[in-house]
Amino acid sequence: MATTWQLFTFAELTTAQLYAILKLRQEVFVVEQQCVYQDCDGQDQNALHLLGWDDSDTQSEPVAYLRILPPQTRDGLPAIGRIVTRRDMRGKGHGKEMMTRCLHWIDGLYPKSAVAISAQQYLVKFYKNFGFDIASEGYEEDGIPHIQMIRNPLA
Repeated sequence: MATTWQLFTFAELTTAQLYAILKLRQEVFVVEQQCVYQDCDGQDQNALHLLGWDDSDTQSEPVAYLRILPPQTRDGLPAIGRIVTRRDMRGKGHGKEMMTRCLHWIDGLYPKSAVAISAQQYLVKFYKNFGFDIASEGYEEDGIPHIQMIRNPLA
């Protein structure tokens, strides 16, 4: 089954899609990773939202999601965050495909800009495969070890 990918502004999301995003983020970050934090952080309204479905029904539950924050929200760089793949869909290539599509869109929107990501430390190797380099010492964010990573603009 092919995955359908779509990029939305906050205003373009339906109520059902927004609910599905928040549900997926809570299932993984709050319940699975046992990380109690304020997910609704005021950034979603200015972000672009990339969702993937295993069919063309864009009202069904997404298999993967991330958000792209514009340059003015974090260190003057566009940033990728809330990267999540549904637990039962991991290991099927959705994360790789989502990151590839995300970086393609970012390169089109911000062609001369580096891209930031606050990566969970166990995923450093995954993000290095997409050209990200470690840009900080490790730190804890909401009780989970993270590290700042940067992908320089394409030459």
